[in-house]
Formats: sequence, C-alpha cells, structure tokens
Amino acid sequence: MNNEQPGSTPSAGTLPIAAISPGAVERTARRNLRKGFLLRQLVRFGAGVTAAALLLIVTYILIMGIPHISLDLFALPYNSINVSLMPALINTLLMTVFSLALAIPLGIGAAIYLVEYTGRGNKLVGIIRVTAETLTGIPSIVYGLFGLLFFVTALKWRISLIAGAFTLAIMILPIIMRTSEEALKAVPDSYREGSFSLGAGRLRTVFRVLLPAAIPGILAGVILGIGRIFGESAALIYTAGSVAELPNSVFDSTRTLSVHMYLLASEGLHVDKTYATAVVLLIIVVLINTLSAMVARRITKGSADA
Repeated sequence: MNNEQPGSTPSAGTLPIAAISPGAVERTARRNLRKGFLLRQLVRFGAGVTAAALLLIVTYILIMGIPHISLDLFALPYNSINVSLMPALINTLLMTVFSLALAIPLGIGAAIYLVEYTGRGNKLVGIIRVTAETLTGIPSIVYGLFGLLFFVTALKWRISLIAGAFTLAIMILPIIMRTSEEALKAVPDSYREGSFSLGAGRLRTVFRVLLPAAIPGILAGVILGIGRIFGESAALIYTAGSVAELPNSVFDSTRTLSVHMYLLASEGLHVDKTYATAVVLLIIVVLINTLSAMVARRITKGSADA
C-alpha cells in the first residue's frame, strides 16, 4: 500500500522508473563503457608487460648462450677445462624422478582425501589448507636448513642425492596437493552421481572417473613442481652438495644444473658456459611443459572416448 499523499513529492528512494530521464540513463551507460574500456586497456597492458618481460629474458639468454654451446659441454667426465654440464644434467633428472616419486603419491592422495572423504566445513580440512599455503610461501633456504638438520645430520644421510630429493619433495608437496585438490573440485558432481548410479564404489569412482577428468589440472601442479626442482639451488647446496660427478649411490653428493650454473657464475671463470647451461635448462623446461601438455590432452581424449 502506498502511503504517499496525492499532492506530496515522492522521496528519492521511491522515484518511479518513468521519472528517470533518458539523459541520465545515457550518461550512466557512457560512464560504464568508459570504465570497461579502461579496465580492458589495463588488462592488456599488464599482459603485454608480462609477455615482453618473458620475451626479453628468453631472448637475452639465447643470444648470450647459443654461441657458447659446444660438444665439450656435453662430455660425460667433468673437468676444469670443459666444465661439462652432463653430470649435472643427469643428476638433475635423477633428483627430479626421486622427488616426484615421493611427492606425487602423497600430494594426490592428500587431495583425494580432502575433496572426497571429508565433509564440507571440516575444521581439519581448513587447517591442512592453511598449512599447505604457508609451506608454499616458505623460502627455499629454510627448507635447505631443515634438510641439513634433519636428513643430513639427524638421519645421518650425509650431503647426498637422497637428502636433496627428500627436501625437494617436501618443498613441492604443497604445490601438487593444492593444484590436485582444485582440479578434483572442478570435476562436475554429475560425474560422481553417474558413477554411483551405475553401482561403482567411491574408490573406483575416484580412480576411474575423477582422476582422468582432473589430469590436466594435476599435471599443471606437477609441471610447477618440476620447474621448482630444476630452478632450485639454495636448498640443494645444503643437502645435495656440489660434486660434479655421477653418484655411485643415493648417499653420494651431487650437483644439479641450477647449482652448476650458480657455481660457474660465482667463480667468474666460465661465465660464457653459464649462459650456455641456461640455454640447455630453458630448452629442457620447454620440452617438459610441451610433453606434459600432450600427455594431458591424450589422457583427457582417451577418457572422453571411453
């Protein structure tokens, strides 16, 4: 019921739509268009700056490194003349395999538990998520000190390949867990409902329906973990060491590519070889990303065809 008197003036909050002038509507529309245009330009500017910075870094590395790539750089034995990167490359691959073998099952398993086996609003889930996000932001040198005190000293593993692999596994575990959790949460509930309606149990639903659908997101976390392993040096100096030789066992000291680059640059005697090593490292990371994307597409296509 309208309480306004016949001769009274309507308040500002009760103006009828017809009382709004077409000019005011047009001015509001123009103002919204200007704001939208400004936001689009800011987004484009940010994207352009990011792309330009990436292009500048890659171009600089290629220009400085490609002329210094030679066959001696890939010789199996390392010496002070050829400063070969081959032992460091093999050690990096070994470190990556061991670290992922430890972190992937734990990270994906934790994500499955958080998404599929806990109720909504569970306090434990919130604590685990906060802990994972906190671990993601811890500097790598802190992980290195922890690995030195625990794996190297307390467990008496010495400065070795296995100590570095365990340290890196702890470092990348929050990344894999959080990305896997978000990937599983992004799978539509209709997938679960359809699987349950066909008589499949929860475990079968997880491994036969949800994980294949979440593979692209999970691989994104794995790729981020691989990138951190390849680029890590501070933590590995404390735990894996800097011996430029192939290890005879997992308890021998090793040198990865990032540590190899750091030592060459700090010595100042083979800066040209440092740039050449950076080119090789860049090519390896690009190949790993490309291969992971191809695997994700194939798995997704296979699960869709099935």
